Amino acid sequence: MKIHNINTPNFKVDGGAMFGVIPKSMWQKVYPADENNMCNLANRCLLVDNGNRRILIDTGIGDKHNEKFLSHIYVNGNYDLLTSLKEAGYEAEDITDVIFTHLHWDHCAGATKYSADKTKIELTFPNAIHWTSAKQWNWAMNPNIREKAAFQAENLLPIKENGNLKLIENNTFLYDGIEIRIYDGHTKGMISVIIHTKDKTIALPADLIPTTAHFSLPWISAYDIEPMLLLKEKEEFLNEAYEKNWILFFEHDIFTECCTLQKTEKGIKENTRFLLKEIF
Repeated sequence: MKIHNINTPNFKVDGGAMFGVIPKSMWQKVYPADENNMCNLANRCLLVDNGNRRILIDTGIGDKHNEKFLSHIYVNGNYDLLTSLKEAGYEAEDITDVIFTHLHWDHCAGATKYSADKTKIELTFPNAIHWTSAKQWNWAMNPNIREKAAFQAENLLPIKENGNLKLIENNTFLYDGIEIRIYDGHTKGMISVIIHTKDKTIALPADLIPTTAHFSLPWISAYDIEPMLLLKEKEEFLNEAYEKNWILFFEHDIFTECCTLQKTEKGIKENTRFLLKEIF
């Protein structure tokens, strides 16, 4: 099994939103903000090649956003989804599966793109089955006022209209070694993917734990729709990850790509930080 980090453009969010009720005097020490109180976030995707399937987990922000939208998120970095795939040795047509951890724009917008003549939106990965949880799909199709801006129809409907959408009902193994866990604290039906290889387990918690700063249980984002549920889900996830020696892969932590875990007096924290390519 081959596993690749696929970098896509970074973006920025308000630090207060990222860390919720935690005072800036505390979170600024571990995840610094700029002069506008904006925290820079990575937007990594993960590619798993098991020899039969080439599975891309999340697709980044894409390139369909207008200037007004981009002015709020401060896109930065020299990364591009398709270029990063090519550097790993793959073309868009090689991807057999796309797993969306959830359907917020920063995780799924790269799955669709404008046609060359800008007259229609087409699939970035035309040969891929696109997977998300049934609960998340239904939630995104009937958005509440608080989350509505995070779900954008142009990122989602073309996938269904082209017949490339499949929905996951429950926790399951999608393929051999590809485990799907469904959580509801960040958004209804968010997926964490746990990849079991012969000698390692790589867990992608997605926005259940967006950065290592969020290991502290009360450090919960204002974006999370059910904070107390997320706290419980996060605690259970971290306990299992520590007990089973999982390696965590972070989509959004600009400072940490992967880490192992240790148990401390203040709870489970990161132990050793490293790049995915150092172990695969």
